[in-house]
Amino acid sequence: MIWGIIVCIMLWLMNYAFLGLTAEMLLACLLVAALLVLSVVDWKTYVIPSKINVIIACLGVVNLFLHREQWQVHILGLFCGGVLFLLVYRLTKKRGLGGGDVKLMAAAGLYLGWELILVAGFFGCFYACIIHLLRMRLCKAGPVLALGPYLAAGIMTALWFGEPIVAWYIQ
Repeated sequence: MIWGIIVCIMLWLMNYAFLGLTAEMLLACLLVAALLVLSVVDWKTYVIPSKINVIIACLGVVNLFLHREQWQVHILGLFCGGVLFLLVYRLTKKRGLGGGDVKLMAAAGLYLGWELILVAGFFGCFYACIIHLLRMRLCKAGPVLALGPYLAAGIMTALWFGEPIVAWYIQ
């Protein structure tokens, strides 16, 4: 329990470092806390609770109102995150990822917007590949993994570093 609190405080400090003391930072602290809980639950049970995805979607709605002038970006993020992962879900016949992962990326897409949810999805999958391959090799872990913690890490990467990554990629 104490480690969870310490990690959460460290992530909140990261939010402060990257976002400053703003309304966006306070909202990001709630997002990070939800992602941390989601990660622990998914790691232990291989299930992402729908309630956490609803909380993230609600945070996305609040963020949408904070950035009303970019509402199209956030609505597109909802569809990009949801549709891309729904395609993977369908193409792999529900063996590549679960429905909770699809809902997570749709909700996070509403929060982040379409460009940043693409960054989040890329980094989440990248982290999953690298870390789980190492776990399989070094710790003899099986091929089944909880994708939620890796997607959560990708979402945090996009939250903190996404805009410079998108600007660099476009140039």
